[in-house]
Amino acid sequence: MNEKKPWLAHYPGTISHEIDIPSKSLPQMLLETASKYPSHHAISFYGRKMTYQELQHAVAAFASALQNSGVQKGDRVAIMLPNCPQYVIAYYGVLTAGAIVTQINPMSVERELLHLVKDSGAETIIVLNAFYPRVKAVQKETHLKKVVVVSLQPSEMDLQTDSTFEAFLSEGNGQFSPVQIEPEHDVAVLQYTGGTTGRSKGAMLTHRNIVANVLQSHEFFKFDLGFGKEKCLTVIPLFHVFGMTSCMNLSIYTGAEMILLPRFDLEEVLNTIKAEQPTLFPGVPTMYVALTNHPRAEEYGIDSIEVCNSGSAPMPVELLREFERKTGSKILEGYGLSETSPTTHCNPNFAERKPGTVGIGLPNTLYKIVDLGTGTQEMPEGELGEVIIKGPQVMKGYWNMPEETAHALRDGWLYTGDIGSVDSSGYLSIVDRKKDMIIASGYNIYPRDIEEVLYEHPSVQEAVVIGVPDKYRGETVKAILVLKAGKSADEAEIKEFCRSNLAAYKIPGIIEFRNELPKTSVGKILRRALREETQIK
Repeated sequence: MNEKKPWLAHYPGTISHEIDIPSKSLPQMLLETASKYPSHHAISFYGRKMTYQELQHAVAAFASALQNSGVQKGDRVAIMLPNCPQYVIAYYGVLTAGAIVTQINPMSVERELLHLVKDSGAETIIVLNAFYPRVKAVQKETHLKKVVVVSLQPSEMDLQTDSTFEAFLSEGNGQFSPVQIEPEHDVAVLQYTGGTTGRSKGAMLTHRNIVANVLQSHEFFKFDLGFGKEKCLTVIPLFHVFGMTSCMNLSIYTGAEMILLPRFDLEEVLNTIKAEQPTLFPGVPTMYVALTNHPRAEEYGIDSIEVCNSGSAPMPVELLREFERKTGSKILEGYGLSETSPTTHCNPNFAERKPGTVGIGLPNTLYKIVDLGTGTQEMPEGELGEVIIKGPQVMKGYWNMPEETAHALRDGWLYTGDIGSVDSSGYLSIVDRKKDMIIASGYNIYPRDIEEVLYEHPSVQEAVVIGVPDKYRGETVKAILVLKAGKSADEAEIKEFCRSNLAAYKIPGIIEFRNELPKTSVGKILRRALREETQIK
């Protein structure tokens, strides 16, 4: 922002816009909470409870088992799990052993999994048994040596060659060699994100980056977050940076109970709310759409939820208002990126909310709007430009990608690639993206990933993928294709081809065939023109 920093006026005296960030690792954070609240519930999973003391003991055993298997400080350990207690144990166990968590979306198909494992250099992976065949299919092309398999139903296990989670955990006696972690320098997590080139990039988030974002978030919400008493409905995937910080790590810091659900099933979520009465619910707009449209949502005790914060995708203003009318709960929309651990902005509960904006900066977070050409000139209030951010939550850089790092991080500022504006009160609005990223149901989808698959189809000559508005998902994927002369293909065939090569959420929902695509004078497909056509229609 400019020197006036108008958003500071919204901070009351009891909430600080500048806080001290201690030099603390994530395992230290867990250890402190387990010491303070040993008998408090840390996790609830389909009625099964785990206390903070039990969680700490399991984490120590897992760290010990990792070290016994040869994992050393700085090694990458991949986690490919849905929300479950084993995820939390593995995540903190990896960090306690001094290793780096490599987050992998369990919906990744073989080609996507192969890239992430090879790029990170992971030699160990913790995977759900349902996804085990995918790991085995690519293992020979990677450096993977150890596969630890999780089953949510132990009777389902029938593996002969790899460790079950329980067997691996029993190999750890909790007597691990303490690892010296330097929070400001040591990477805790590789959070993979995409880019305009279509290559997935591993954002290197240090221990300090993530701890800072937890403390920033707590300071921002401290009127609503008590220590040792909250219940957080955790249905956002923990492999997603939003779920990782706003659900898991913030809960660990505050001694809250995480109510874990592996996926968003509307009836299951409503019944869980009724039974468990959570006080916090971080969600994405599609979840709020489903809840809003349920005919009897208010009968399930949704008013027990004191804070609903929304992220990962734009929140339609009408949806926000309708949800609040029906449930009495208040949604606070925020903004962040994988590269910022992730939260940088949110609408405050302690000051004016402005629907349609993503609010003001969290403590210790600077932001401004710069011109799209050079990125050096600050834009006046209300004018559009690229959003750039500076703060302790900003990543160290991209894993093994020095050029991309230098482009994204300039003079201490992160260039987000998002187009926005800031009003006279310091509220940020995101209006477009420089990148061509599509956000559907909270998932980041990169057109290039899908286009590369489409180009592999023998009948496809040209392909372009865009996001089109969707009332439920926010956006849905549309593929526009030109077929080769003399070749044929229909919508069902294209979708089936994509289904075998892409995660389900990336499969185009709409397929359109054309004779030609609009292009520039040098032959570049005019993606923006196609998007504009959709908006006009």
